[in-house]
Amino acid sequence: MEKILTREEMRELDRRAIEEYKIPGIILMENAGRNVTEEVMEMIQDKPGTMKVAVLCGKGNNGGDGFVIARHLHNRSIPVDVFLFANISDVVDGGGDAGINLRILLNMKIPVKDFPEMTDINDTIVELNSYDILIDALFGTGLSGEVREPFHALIHGINSLNKPVVSVDIPSGLDCNTGRVLGVAIKATRTVTFAASKRGFYMEDGPIHTGKITVTDISIPGELI
Repeated sequence: MEKILTREEMRELDRRAIEEYKIPGIILMENAGRNVTEEVMEMIQDKPGTMKVAVLCGKGNNGGDGFVIARHLHNRSIPVDVFLFANISDVVDGGGDAGINLRILLNMKIPVKDFPEMTDINDTIVELNSYDILIDALFGTGLSGEVREPFHALIHGINSLNKPVVSVDIPSGLDCNTGRVLGVAIKATRTVTFAASKRGFYMEDGPIHTGKITVTDISIPGELI
């Protein structure tokens, strides 16, 4: 029987894996990013040299997953750019697993465009239209409040492009527990989620935002799940 988790249950799984089993969070992040990369490569298939990918990252761990995805795509010779909707120095200096993975991207000279002020959303949307696949790593399962500007306009603009979008763990803007759209939410082509499906995928507006759902193993001990 398929497991379906709430955000609180998923948070507890992560906590126990890290604290009780001593699995470093950066290993979970690495596994998550690599698994999403496999899904993206399946979409690219026999056109790897002609497909451009944009990875849209927030400043949290969901964005950290996005940094890992960008590194793996780069290592597979896929043209990839990272759009970070935060200040690069804030993420790197903030430490944590996301900061470590962003620093790796910078050391590898993988293009990272940061938008700390997000004053030119329309220009950003126009630029994103030149990419073939968009990776949504803006917000994770922890989001429960309404999506505020300028992210509201950003997500609305992304949806208007009608590009293939792969959401990391959950479509940004979708409530993990209820399936309610928190003002606006990404309409994903695919959602690659971790450890187990999330309850909101199957409630209210969840089914029209998740697209194809793939559940992947990121090495959380099976007995916890």
